[in-house]
Amino acid sequence: MPPKVAKGEYIETDTGNKISRRSQIHGTQHIILGGKTVIQAEAVIRGDLYRLHSSASGDPNNPATPTPTTQPNTPSVAITVGRYSYISKAAILRPPSRLHRGVHSFYPLKIGDHVFVGESAVIEAASLGNHVHVGAHASVGSMAIIKDFSCVLDGAVVPPGMVVPSWCVVGGQPARIVGEVGEGYGVEGAEGGLARERYRVVGKP
Repeated sequence: MPPKVAKGEYIETDTGNKISRRSQIHGTQHIILGGKTVIQAEAVIRGDLYRLHSSASGDPNNPATPTPTTQPNTPSVAITVGRYSYISKAAILRPPSRLHRGVHSFYPLKIGDHVFVGESAVIEAASLGNHVHVGAHASVGSMAIIKDFSCVLDGAVVPPGMVVPSWCVVGGQPARIVGEVGEGYGVEGAEGGLARERYRVVGKP
């Protein structure tokens, strides 16, 4: 089914994703959007940085074999974004990498449901859990893991490989745990009301 063209700046796909015409999305065949996700202008998503793998193609002897883009667990998927997630203006998503035998090997970046990525934030994490909030101008280093209901404050620099536990707030450069997410955030985020409202107003006059 061809994508439906929304009025104005956004293209709306058949699963309800709203993608700015002014975003830069590379390697779309290696990106999975879960639906109802918003990608704002000037956001950069680097699906072209995917891990090469000899078994990442379908079975040549069986044309019915699903392609890598329909198998979320295959190494050829570079970036997965869950439902009702919001990628703000000028944010950058790129898969994490490790240096192995003098070559950078890329690994999948998995972003959960109801995730907010702030303006000009840079994400190279291994994963962001569900209901995670990443503030504006924050940076999440390669292979970091941000667990469910956590918050990365504006301008924070999460070091490569750091694991942020659920319900924690991190801030600073380098980031450290500075508090816990309050009950109000949990109630608001648990039902996804805030994320749905953000989605609803995108593209409205």
